[in-house]
Amino acid sequence: MTGQHAAADSPTAVLLIEDDELIREVLALALRDEGFVVHEAVSGEQALAMVDSTAVDVVLLDLMLPGMDGMAVCRALRFRGDLPIIMVTARTDTADVIDGLEAGADDYVTKPLVAGELAARVRALLRRRAPARRTEWLIGDLRIHPESGTVARAGTPVHLTRTEFRLLVELATAEGDIVSREQLLHRVWGYDYFGDTRLLDVHIRRLRRKVEHDPDDPEVVLTVRGAGYRVGPPLTPAPEDRQTVVR
Repeated sequence: MTGQHAAADSPTAVLLIEDDELIREVLALALRDEGFVVHEAVSGEQALAMVDSTAVDVVLLDLMLPGMDGMAVCRALRFRGDLPIIMVTARTDTADVIDGLEAGADDYVTKPLVAGELAARVRALLRRRAPARRTEWLIGDLRIHPESGTVARAGTPVHLTRTEFRLLVELATAEGDIVSREQLLHRVWGYDYFGDTRLLDVHIRRLRRKVEHDPDDPEVVLTVRGAGYRVGPPLTPAPEDRQTVVR
């Protein structure tokens, strides 16, 4: 796990990584006004040193950093754990956004930033769903335990980020029914993207790379063209699994 997480009853702690002093000061002040604890870093190197000793719940990462750039910082944070990352970019080109999401970001916002929207993004990313009524799902040879937040494939643990896990649980909860792209964006990220589905596309790819034996021929996360996604059936369940499998 990257960094230390704040206690459950503590204010949300944000690590703001931004080299522009004026932007950093304005954002930090606005986020503090929204009730967040804000830690500041001016470079990727400083930020990576901070996460090991500072209680942090979410990272706001500017992609345009001196020295170690934002993409490299994002990959380093993701390699070290599942700390939620929102990348901040002035570049809205599809390739730039997708590269950032592929590097491990959970979400992105574009400059110029609106403090209220940024705060809403942070809260949406960190919100917790009510515990699922099911204690387990079996999809293919993948077992999902929503209460413990764990996933295993053929008995081997699969590490997912919080966002990937929430996406998988949303699909599993539908128990084989189709979930539209718009529903997934709203339920997992908490707000509308007005037709921009790059965020979902990249996370589906990232999820498939982890849960499928062959991501190009998925058996767990299935695409329903023109409609959305659904989960596949379990592999020949044993009798004791019949009450807990997706049908």
